[in-house]
This record gives sequence, C-alpha cells and structure tokens, in this order.
Amino acid sequence: MNPQPIFALVDCNSFYCSCERVFRPDLLNKPIVVLSNNDGCIVARTDEVKALNIPSWAPYFKVKDQIKKHNVTVFSSNYTLYGDMSGRVMKTLSQFAPEMEVYSIDEAFLSFTGMKNLNLTEYSKNIRRTVLQNTGIPTCIGIGPTKVLAKIANRVAKKDKTKTEGVFDLCDTKLRDHVLKNFPVEDIWGIGKQSAKKLYEHNIKTAWQLKNSDPSHIQKFLTVAGARIVKELDGISCLDLGTDGEDRKQVISSRSFGRPVTALSELEESIANHVTSSCEKLRKQDLKCKNMIVFIQTDPFKNTSQYHKSASMDLLSSTSATPKLIKHAFSLLKTIYQKDYNYKKCGIILNGLHKSTSQQMDFFDRHDSIVDDHLMKTIDAINSFHGKGSVKFAACGIDQFWKMLSEMKSPCYTTRWSELLRVK
Repeated sequence: MNPQPIFALVDCNSFYCSCERVFRPDLLNKPIVVLSNNDGCIVARTDEVKALNIPSWAPYFKVKDQIKKHNVTVFSSNYTLYGDMSGRVMKTLSQFAPEMEVYSIDEAFLSFTGMKNLNLTEYSKNIRRTVLQNTGIPTCIGIGPTKVLAKIANRVAKKDKTKTEGVFDLCDTKLRDHVLKNFPVEDIWGIGKQSAKKLYEHNIKTAWQLKNSDPSHIQKFLTVAGARIVKELDGISCLDLGTDGEDRKQVISSRSFGRPVTALSELEESIANHVTSSCEKLRKQDLKCKNMIVFIQTDPFKNTSQYHKSASMDLLSSTSATPKLIKHAFSLLKTIYQKDYNYKKCGIILNGLHKSTSQQMDFFDRHDSIVDDHLMKTIDAINSFHGKGSVKFAACGIDQFWKMLSEMKSPCYTTRWSELLRVK
C-alpha cells in the first residue's frame, strides 16, 4: 500500500526585497519596495510597507509622495540577481527531500511522503534555518496531504509568523476544518476572480463549504479543474509533483521602452532581442516553434494618437534557430509598422511548440541543419559560461537607447566580478 502523500510548499518572504536586503543589511526591518520593468509599478514590498497600506501593483508615480514621506527604500528590478539567488535557494532545498518541484522563482514544493515518522514541523523549521543561513533569504513553509492544502497552510504560516514560527501543518483533520471554515474561497490556489464569483452565486464562500460540495456539481461550472480542487481540499491528492516540469505551450517576450520609440530600426533591435531570448528558452527545453506573432503598440495611458497592431506567420518548417526567426520577425514587423507614432512596447509570441525529435519536414523549406544546431549550441554555451549577451547577433544592436528604465537598480552582486561587494 502506497503511503499517504505529504507536500510542503516553501515560499520565500517578499523575495525580491529579501534579495536586496541580503547585500544591504542596513535595511533590515525597514520598508522596501521593488518596481516592475521601467520602474512602473510596485511588484514586491516588505511587511513594513504593507503596514503603511501601500498596495502591491500600485503605479509608482501615484504613491511616490507617500513612499518619500515614510522613507521607503526603492529598487528597480534586478532579475539577474533574483534569478541567481533563486538558484541558491532551490539548491539548498533539494537537500531536504527526495523529490522537488520548482514552482516559481520563489516557491517550491517538496515531497515529505514516507517521512511521517519525523516531526515535520521541526524538520521544516530546520529547513528555514538552513536556507536563511546559506542564502540570507527568509521563508515560510506550509505542510499538507495535498498541494492545495499545502498552499493554504503556507498562507496561514505567513499571516502570523511570530505565532507559527513560519511553519504550519494542515495534516490534522480537525485543525484543517477549523482553518478552512475561515479561509475565503477566492484565496484558494486555482480559484480566480471569475471562478470565485460563480461559487458565490452558489452560496459557496469558504474553503470548507467548497470542500463539502459535490465534485460532480462543481465540475459543471468550474470544469474538471474545479472538481480536483474539491478533492484536494478534502485531503485526496489529485495533483502530483511536477518534478520534470511541463513543456511550454508558447513563449512570450515583450517589454515596454524606457522612452518613446518612433524609428523602425530601433523597433527591429528590440524585436531581435526578444527573438534571441525566446529562442534560448526554446532550446533549453529542446523545442521548436511553428508559428510566430509580432506586435507593437503605443502608450494607452498617454493622450496621443493610438496604434496597436500584430501580424502572424505559420512557418513551413519549425525552428529554434535565432537568425531564421529574426529574419521572419523583421518581415512581420515591416507589414505593421507605421510612421509618426510614439511606440511604447513591442514583443513576440512563439506558438505551435513541439519537441525537436518530432519535427515534420517540408519539401519547400529548409529545416534546421546540423550546422544550424551546432551554431546555436555553441553560442548558448559561450553565453552560459561568459554571461548573457557575450555573443549576440548584430541585429540586437549595441547601445540600445530604447531599453527599459532602471534608475534605482542594485549591482549584480553574485554574477559580475566588477560588481562584487567591497569590504573596506
């Protein structure tokens, strides 16, 4: 008989802000926010900022005076630093469980199945201490017989860190029911706004009420995914640990410009960079794409002439070769580009993804050759060893005056020799 599954969700606390604090210990217990691309909105905030009622995703310009009034430290996003720190956290976590699913940059599910003889609460506290010691990143851990319950347990652990010591276990049935009776249905993992609205229409407002619903009834208006959530809330595991990760269905790359862009040449540079990063993602999963979409748009928040257009292309032979897709992207861009507009954003979407081993050949087009594959692998290897962008195609440009604003960006402390901390 297989043992009862037990999952632990490890979630880093205010991850982006915590990464900044690791190298700025003077900011411990002080309010910090991290901004999105182009310093647009607040994407991460510490508990001290939450206490000031400054909301997440608030436009920076709207809360700038409030931030200045309360001496909140502001950082631009530093994804290179956050990605490296995430890797260090995940490497530490992998030592504590036989199986692990990296769910996002700051979250991971661990399998505690077969470890019931251990005191899982104390074991999890040891995980927290080790991660903090190895990386400087604080975490909270939720434990449950299903992934949905582990998510809820994590929310409880975070809500009162002093009382829970950052760990909460929902394996006990009586305690589980008590928590679910007070847990809003809209806060359940997998229940979005529209799903919550439908549940409210059926007078289901708490996780406990949803748990005691008929799965077949819930499936009628929330599909099979909703029925799974009902079973997960009842302690029946339906969602396995995704240790291998699922293949992507599509790749999207887009970013707003740091200043208005009007020239086709600058749009081409940006599109070439989006294609380059997207192709790298394809090759990491040994995927090729069959369809490409290119889009450009002006700033919808400015009182200026507006323009938004996209164009798509089905490729005769699927590919992951960067120069081929740059060429196709440029041809699409030229069909939608219009002069005299101030463009704010552009991007690409790659669809029709499949494994390179299942590629279908076309009589009228040249598929990726051995030379193409070797060239891409060589460029990827050089960039992996020497740093992203060490070797790139000329179409990506050099100066990139259009790139996003990052006026308050911290150094890349862990990935660039020139930006290492100096001890005086």
